[in-house]
Amino acid sequence: MLIGCSAAHNTKVRDKIAEGYGNGDNRKKVVVKTKSEIEKQNKPIVEKTILSKPANPLLKKEETEILVATSNISVSKNTVEEYIGLYAPVAMQSMKTYGIPASIKLAQGILESGSGNGTLCRTANNHFGIKCKDEWLGETVSHTDDAPDECFRKYHSALESYNDHSEFLANRVYYKNLFTLDQSDYTAWAKGLKKAGYATDPRYPQKLISIIERYKLYEYDQKVLGSNYHFTPKSIETTNNLLAQNSSSYTVQPGDTLFAISQKFNSTVDNLKQLNNLKSNNLSVGQTIKIQ
Repeated sequence: MLIGCSAAHNTKVRDKIAEGYGNGDNRKKVVVKTKSEIEKQNKPIVEKTILSKPANPLLKKEETEILVATSNISVSKNTVEEYIGLYAPVAMQSMKTYGIPASIKLAQGILESGSGNGTLCRTANNHFGIKCKDEWLGETVSHTDDAPDECFRKYHSALESYNDHSEFLANRVYYKNLFTLDQSDYTAWAKGLKKAGYATDPRYPQKLISIIERYKLYEYDQKVLGSNYHFTPKSIETTNNLLAQNSSSYTVQPGDTLFAISQKFNSTVDNLKQLNNLKSNNLSVGQTIKIQ
């Protein structure tokens, strides 16, 4: 505190100190602040929120599909890709241990669990829609599938579900013929699962094959088998181009969505809606729609 000086003198001295007057190398600069400046400093700082662009932006609302197995849920392409990224390493390890193609395991997980968002998956960690059966001694949960309140296996984790799925296929007599198939041939495995009674849906093989080809899940089989990979999958892009060239209309099949059809024919949802004067994305089985 400055003592024995006039108020005017005090002000001049204070100004000189603030300006660094007589400032030597070893002197500390002192800044004298006014009352209003101190009040300003004590005011809370409101930071402006900066919204960064998502690394993997969400698709438009209409760019979704319905996965129907033990789930019945609408999912985006991003949701499926996130699921694949999470469980592909587990599927590849299972392929090395049990011989079940990683592509098949991932496709079943995606379809049966609704990419991890289906009710059975969320409540019981059941990614493959496996029912209790007589030998199951673990926890159970009731879920309506082919009939009301059926008994399904409940797991403590997704990893436990993935492991049990491998054991389920490897140790049941119904599925023994699957393990005589080429591990590269996901088409044969998809059809073999239906024939062995894994699912009651008559289009189960087509749904698995569609998922495998759209998301190129066969690439994980290639990684595991390396030079032993013999199957040459039909490029879905090539298939779609041929369909688009040879077709001007399409008949809606069970399980089809407008988005899935647009992908099959290298089109867009908006384009198909415009061509067919559709007011919504709803389709009816047997309905014929224009493709081009």
